[in-house]
Amino acid sequence: MSLTRRGFLAAPLVLSACHQAPSELQGDFTGIGMARGHALRERTARSGGQLAPSVVRRTQVVIAGGGVAGLAAARALRLAGVQDFQCFELEDEAGGNSRAGSVGGIACPLGAHYLPVPGEYAGEVQDLLEELGLRQRVSGRWQYDERYLCHSPQERLYFQGHWQEGLLPVAGVGAATQSAYRRFAQRVSELSRAGRFTMPVLKSWVPGQPLAPLHQALDAISFDAWLAQEGLDDAYLRWYLDYCCRDDYGAGSARVSAWAGIHYFASRHGFSAPGESDDGEHEAVLTWPEGNGWLTQRLAEPLNKAGQLRTGASVLRISEGRAGVEVDVYLHASDRVERWQAARCVVALPAFVAARVVQPAPDFLAEAARRLQWAPWLVANIHIDAPLTDRVGAAPAWDNVLYADPNPGGLGYVDAGHQRLGPGALLAGPTVLSYYQALGDVPGARQTLAERPWTHWRDAILATLAVPHPDLASRARRMEITRYGHAMSIPVPGTQAFLSSLGWVREAGGRHGRANGEKVSFLPTPGTSRVMFAHADWSGYSVFEEAFTRGHAAGLAAALVD
Repeated sequence: MSLTRRGFLAAPLVLSACHQAPSELQGDFTGIGMARGHALRERTARSGGQLAPSVVRRTQVVIAGGGVAGLAAARALRLAGVQDFQCFELEDEAGGNSRAGSVGGIACPLGAHYLPVPGEYAGEVQDLLEELGLRQRVSGRWQYDERYLCHSPQERLYFQGHWQEGLLPVAGVGAATQSAYRRFAQRVSELSRAGRFTMPVLKSWVPGQPLAPLHQALDAISFDAWLAQEGLDDAYLRWYLDYCCRDDYGAGSARVSAWAGIHYFASRHGFSAPGESDDGEHEAVLTWPEGNGWLTQRLAEPLNKAGQLRTGASVLRISEGRAGVEVDVYLHASDRVERWQAARCVVALPAFVAARVVQPAPDFLAEAARRLQWAPWLVANIHIDAPLTDRVGAAPAWDNVLYADPNPGGLGYVDAGHQRLGPGALLAGPTVLSYYQALGDVPGARQTLAERPWTHWRDAILATLAVPHPDLASRARRMEITRYGHAMSIPVPGTQAFLSSLGWVREAGGRHGRANGEKVSFLPTPGTSRVMFAHADWSGYSVFEEAFTRGHAAGLAAALVD
């Protein structure tokens, strides 16, 4: 999502030329059609800025955007008994940052690759998982399908020349570091008791009112500044916390707010110093070879069957009038524009895109587009034909991270074959390694993503991973790279205060309405009487739970019968 850049600096993104990928390794960019948006802008410019519709159609609700929020809104409409709706998605497949792909016939994620077992506040996500058969009540307790809970070993770190279990540096770090780990764990525990940290975040807000004082104070400064105030300056602890921020928010601890840094732990499983954790059940995650694409494919399936999902479709204009909403959509395959008239519209688009297509843009939307910042990302899926040579230490895991990864923004890789069943399944046969780079802190990253050839990224990634896996270049058969210029909102200082205190939040939940004949309550939804906004941007950071809950709330609000 949107970053203010100081110009194009290619040098920080290039590793030493002495590490070059073999010329036979094939690959390309995939997943995101960056040229599609550019071509549309050029065509619009040639037409004088307005593409005339060739046909006018009608429906009850239009959903603009087929990411997690848009798919959740569609599901909420169906559950509320509304079947007359259309969802429009720019890409050829719905799912947004949670789409799936395959390389060499092996399924792999193109973006988000796991979902933590949802906590007590994520009731909407819990309901989805129950609907999909991923959890059920057994003898009065909820149990999750073990086929999709991440198998052990879950994660490991390449540190000081060998692999260790877990991602927190522990081998030989010394008493001072161990003390820093314990002090940070204590502060997270204290803040968790002092303030309400929920996921989704809107369940800790009182919409239209300022944040609680504790949250205001944490939201006002960077995480690095807060850690400095607390005297938590241990290098190993700071590396780990910076990694966590880049993993969830796309930018490091110097960029995100202290609220975001604490929320990462306090809203989920807390923080435990080595040797002080419990049985680890609270850290369980659901994952699939194709990542969260497994979820979005199932959310999209009923829409595809019913003809309610149109892909390869760019929303050009959304205009609200007295009688309803008018939406112009460009269909790339047929090179034409359709105009859709509807009673309501769910805008499940990033704030900066929504601000361009909603005409006129409400003040709160224009301000959100101006103030929010977004991080570029890159996902490289590497098909290997056999298990890699491994350095000494912990066994191969699902999530494999390099301490101080020399590749800017590097977060390590996950193994698409980790969930295979059977004796020795993890160590047998070909698989796909999905390597991630969060580029929110890299100057010029978005421009570099757009302009540099895929081989630029291939060479740097293979050189980085060759350190723990010296035979990677000989085992790699293909690499496919997915680029996201505006992948996720970054919770910089002030983000939570801005989003939570605005007076535009539509209090659909403040009154009750009827959907499908049943009386229902609604979560607060940003928007107007006819246009509802649903996207993780409105939470200030991007994870499945936030996007899904926002979409669910907007879908119910759009189904409201006053």
